[in-house]
Amino acid sequence: MDLTGKTAVVTGGSGVLGSVMCRALADAGAQVAVLATTREKIDAVVNTILDARGMAMGVTADVTDHTALQTAADVIMSAFGRVDILVNAAGGNRPDATTGALSLFDLPETAIDSVMALNFKGTLIPSQVFGKIMAAQKSGTIINISSMASMRPLTRVSAYAAAKAAVNNLTQWLAVHFAKEYSTAIRVNAIAPGFFVGDQNRYLLYDEKTGDLTPRGQAIIDHTPLGRFGDAEDLIGTLLWLASDDSRFVTGIVVPVDGGFSAFSGV
Repeated sequence: MDLTGKTAVVTGGSGVLGSVMCRALADAGAQVAVLATTREKIDAVVNTILDARGMAMGVTADVTDHTALQTAADVIMSAFGRVDILVNAAGGNRPDATTGALSLFDLPETAIDSVMALNFKGTLIPSQVFGKIMAAQKSGTIINISSMASMRPLTRVSAYAAAKAAVNNLTQWLAVHFAKEYSTAIRVNAIAPGFFVGDQNRYLLYDEKTGDLTPRGQAIIDHTPLGRFGDAEDLIGTLLWLASDDSRFVTGIVVPVDGGFSAFSGV
């Protein structure tokens, strides 16, 4: 799956999953724009790619800010001249939008709004900004990062699960819209990771004091046929397939990468 000559933009590119995706795209030959909000973390990812003789640049922008994203797009276009791949990896949850310490009735509206904005608007707005470039080029592929919570609503993460379900619906809508209105060479798909340990969910899966699995973490392992949490590298094969011409007749789908979690009834 050779991506030589292609330009990829990865939002949330400095995160646990996003940084691995950036490196994988660069290793496959793409020139990568690492887009996130913290310069220091962006530079760390860019330097890793450059050290491996890949091509990368870093850009700071808030994925919920259309103006900031347009400025970032102008910088990327000036440097690379085109955008062939957009990976919407920015997303996440927050403790005060999660039931447990707080009841459903006490979740603050500001926290719910924040989670919905980051995950849904943070997918839609980059798709507007960079999708417009793809529409002018008459080609490109958008890969959204959803979650297993979008398909099988999980306890405690109501806002996050609803936001990712909206991302699935948006993925299908965008797939049809781009193909019908702009070009059949523009494709939109999503990846739905199962349980991968990151900063946003570590406190739900592991006891902070002992390092042992929490009851929730153990329940997840018990309901995952492959018997473990995912590693970021487990997403690379699906990512590169969707980014490459090998999937040129694939659009509007959400691919679970979940160790079998979605297939297991618990019995």
